[in-house]
Amino acid sequence: MSFKRYIIEDLEIISAGAEGKAVGKVEGLTVFVPYAVPGDIVDVEVYKRKRGYAECNLLNIKKPSTDRVTAPCSHFGSCGGCKWQMLSYEKQLEYKQKQVEDNFRHLGKFEFPPLMPIIGSENIYYYRNKLEYTFSTMMWLPYEELNKQKEGDFFDTRCLGFHVPGMFDKILDIKHCWLQAAPSNDIRLFCKQYALDFKLDFYDPRKQVGLLRNIIIRTASTGDLMVVLIVTRFNDEVKKMLSALKEHFPEITSLTYVINTKLNDAIFDLPFHIFSGKEFITEKMENLQFKVGPKSFYQTNSEQAYNLYKVVRDFAEINPQDVVYDLFTGTGTIANFVAHQARKVIGIEYVDTAVADAKINSAQNGIDNTEFVVGDMAKIFTDDFIAKYERPDVIITDPPRAGMHPNVIEQLLKLKTPRIVYVSCNPATQARDLTLLSSEYSVEKVQPVDMFPHTQHVENVVLLKLK
Repeated sequence: MSFKRYIIEDLEIISAGAEGKAVGKVEGLTVFVPYAVPGDIVDVEVYKRKRGYAECNLLNIKKPSTDRVTAPCSHFGSCGGCKWQMLSYEKQLEYKQKQVEDNFRHLGKFEFPPLMPIIGSENIYYYRNKLEYTFSTMMWLPYEELNKQKEGDFFDTRCLGFHVPGMFDKILDIKHCWLQAAPSNDIRLFCKQYALDFKLDFYDPRKQVGLLRNIIIRTASTGDLMVVLIVTRFNDEVKKMLSALKEHFPEITSLTYVINTKLNDAIFDLPFHIFSGKEFITEKMENLQFKVGPKSFYQTNSEQAYNLYKVVRDFAEINPQDVVYDLFTGTGTIANFVAHQARKVIGIEYVDTAVADAKINSAQNGIDNTEFVVGDMAKIFTDDFIAKYERPDVIITDPPRAGMHPNVIEQLLKLKTPRIVYVSCNPATQARDLTLLSSEYSVEKVQPVDMFPHTQHVENVVLLKLK
């Protein structure tokens, strides 16, 4: 039997919940509503109901919260990328801090001190250094445009933008994005208009045909600018488009293309071809320079990455004689950032291209006390590894959202390293891991950092000390 949707009127929104959704309660039922703000009085439509909770669509705001602000983006509500643009930034920070505390209190079984005040982002717009857009023949249309099309009016569905949440084949055509600084928007608009003017084929995700697939734009605080065009083949049309990009945007320092004939958009197993400029862009942090290639991982909010790493360095209390392990080191940014304080830093990462970048970053900064090892942390972080690379005095760990594998936690408990600094992008899995570590370690400091304004995401740094 299909579920019959129904409406709840005059619902009071009482809190911010998971996945950027707001929370209300009615007759013992917890109600999740996207794009609502705590303090709003709203009408909602229930489209899914399970035992104890319901998922809803926001229909009408009867009385707006005093914390509600006007979202500047014309795509707000459709894009799904900045779900909290309608919430004042002060309140965003408050709810992110609460998210960390609630996860620790409800999911964790360990004692922790009062959280340090969250470090907000100085720039709450245009803070990202990397965006990827998709060419498509299947533009997502609002209801009014769909109605026009049904009436027989022509509507060009070729577009360049972001995937609509939950729809693999629908793309929202972006007019202006508030996430990446100029000339990002101008480059995207130029590429779309050029393709339309010269009748280049946009990719059809259902038929899996078409020339133009994606474009990636990366910026750096140094002024470097990388553009990567992803196509299904390289021909004169692509060559002319790249030449036009180079001519209209002379500030591009790295212009690259990728040929992707696969049925998915993953390109990291494909070769990147330099059309003009350098193979990489350069990012700076203090007196360090980091090479960022088209496949490199680098924190997408450069300014906040610096604030995050300063917290890590401060918590680690590294002495000149210390051996430091940097688990899940990525391209070695943290390892290189703290290397001048330590005797030796060992970075471990399972992506071999990231390790190659980490070694280059050490070399070009004259750092000779780092060593980077390729391998799956759960398999190589063993007694033999410790014997080979020395016992650590400090461990820094920055795992993916899933947290640390039980094997890694078991080895940490066995090692009894005096200090562990745990960086996490997911306070829920961090709380789980800290509970497992609590038999040997106490939580001394907790510092949330906002890396992604207008989203529900929060980074968190915890200092653990051996009991």
